[in-house]
Amino acid sequence: MTLAIRLDAVGGIAGDMFAAAMVDALPDLRARVLADAAAVLPPGTGTPVFTPGTSAGLHCLRFGLSAPAGDHHHDHHHHHHDQDHHAHAGFLDMVARIEAAPLSPGTATHAIAILRHLAEAEAAIHHVPVDEVHFHEIGDWDSLMDVTAAGSVAAALEGARWSVSALPRGDGLVRTRHGLLPVPAPATARLLEGFIWRDDGIGGERVTPTGAAILRHLVEAASSRGVVGRLQGTGTGAGTREYPGQPNILRATLFEAAADGLCVEGPSEEDILVLSFEIDDMSAEEIAVAADRLRATGGVRDLVLIPAIGKKGRPVHTFRLLVEPTARDSVADACFTETSTIGLRWQAARRAVLPRASAGAGAVRVKTVTRPAGPSRKAESDDLAPLAGLDARRAAKRKAEES
Repeated sequence: MTLAIRLDAVGGIAGDMFAAAMVDALPDLRARVLADAAAVLPPGTGTPVFTPGTSAGLHCLRFGLSAPAGDHHHDHHHHHHDQDHHAHAGFLDMVARIEAAPLSPGTATHAIAILRHLAEAEAAIHHVPVDEVHFHEIGDWDSLMDVTAAGSVAAALEGARWSVSALPRGDGLVRTRHGLLPVPAPATARLLEGFIWRDDGIGGERVTPTGAAILRHLVEAASSRGVVGRLQGTGTGAGTREYPGQPNILRATLFEAAADGLCVEGPSEEDILVLSFEIDDMSAEEIAVAADRLRATGGVRDLVLIPAIGKKGRPVHTFRLLVEPTARDSVADACFTETSTIGLRWQAARRAVLPRASAGAGAVRVKTVTRPAGPSRKAESDDLAPLAGLDARRAAKRKAEES
């Protein structure tokens, strides 16, 4: 069996929220995470702590630094960019500190990988080599602690499969070393290209650069989908800000899923174009040929023909194509070439697609589709077509699907 972990970014995600949610879900990780986080901190910076609390009345866990002795002004939590109270650090400096620390097995590898995602994003934004990146917004001990804690969790759960809900976009401006910048911050936006976003009408910075780097390390953008399987536990990590009408939490749900992957993930979402037009002046033979040619055009996922009645009572056929967004122009050219249409319509849409796999069963391939209630199997029609006789095709279909 495989552990599948779903992160629901209700309030957003930051490094401290991630560590808190995972330790709340898996209390046995607490000692490991605290030890690793403490190991990268210099003396006098405070002690990593998990603190129980509530957010909008819901139980949650928070992760932060306790104030060192004699310091009554230390900020325990940090779901924001206002971090002038610590010296900033370079990427190589932070890597060296992680490598020198006595960490649990695997923690350094994952923590450095998360940092590298951040450094690569910053390097691209500022047009400097990765090794010359100097962190500003995350260059403090709190953030180094968060990265290390996340690396500790990832190493402890090696082999788990991660997914995340749509991310709250937030709104407004965030104060950085470069001045006021729009939310999401440049590094965050770059790290989360390909992820799904939503607008819940609540402003502010909802996803921090550290939270974004953790997601980039653990979650494939194409796997931002739901999870099905046996629920094993849940955990809730919270930030310190309060939002109107909802808790500021990250929820982690843990599922036991089949090792073959057939029951791990729910529908994937993708962008698609729906392109359509009507034809009322082509023969049936011409329409059939045009449809076959368009189906074979690169970027066309599907094509259906819909009979209808057009103007002046004329019978027409509607062509409706599902097209990859990047192939719009080439598919449009093919439609104008293969048919008599003089106009096209298209609209952007999102679709949910269930995971599927195709495998051979003798001479007949079988497509297995993962559904919430369990997998379904269907023999490929093209493999049945060469068989003579309806009874023979039906028998081969049953045999393939039951094998």
